[in-house]
Amino acid sequence: MFGALLRHYRELAGLSQEGLGSRIGFSKSQVAMVERGQRPPKGDFIPLADVALGANGALIAAAVKLQFSRVASWFEPFAEEEAKAVARYEYESHVIPGLLQTEAHARAVFSQACPPLDDDEIERLVAGRLARQTLLIRKPLPDISFVLEVSALKRPIGGRDVHRAQLQHILEVSRLRHVHIQLMSPRRESHSGLGGSFVLLETDDRRRLGYMEVQGRNFLASEQPYLGDLFATYGMLRTQALGPEESRELIKQMAEGL
Repeated sequence: MFGALLRHYRELAGLSQEGLGSRIGFSKSQVAMVERGQRPPKGDFIPLADVALGANGALIAAAVKLQFSRVASWFEPFAEEEAKAVARYEYESHVIPGLLQTEAHARAVFSQACPPLDDDEIERLVAGRLARQTLLIRKPLPDISFVLEVSALKRPIGGRDVHRAQLQHILEVSRLRHVHIQLMSPRRESHSGLGGSFVLLETDDRRRLGYMEVQGRNFLASEQPYLGDLFATYGMLRTQALGPEESRELIKQMAEGL
């Protein structure tokens, strides 16, 4: 809505996005992204635009309650449900889950995005990922479980020091009594998760949801029988994976070996 209001006053003033940008010291692309709601107005963008467009304080007033999500727009519906969930279960085959990532690891992950992200976008996404981790300490405590492939923990994203700190962080989280982390042995001959990674939620109003994403595309599942099949698959994965204590010892060995 703020972006629509900015565009309204810009067009009333007879200015192009490039023209407004020149007047207030910002690029055309920055003006365009603010109008589309894709980027928050930085610095003194708002007061300068208000004066340049003769908005008489309207833009400043509209910005008082302006809020910007710190997660990707396509992830917002799931993030909203996740924050209120009473239970969350995740099987991950190739990356360390966002809820378990350190700040340095998350920054390294977003820095390798293709196409590349600018620094502001990376910092916004890192902040959003860290903010989601409050679920781990939220009260009432949710039931949280991870089944992770060993290969996901062995990939040294960010370099040796970042990798070691990341493994130590996972160890710390695994000691929380409401968090259960299990590793899937790479030597296992039967595996129920060959269809790929997924996340399951039980919401605060006792609804069940499933979430999957691949290559920037995502899918939120809420219909039976597909959802029931996902929960059954996760149950099988937990029986096939190493136990929490054995998994913790393996993670400890990997961290000490770096």
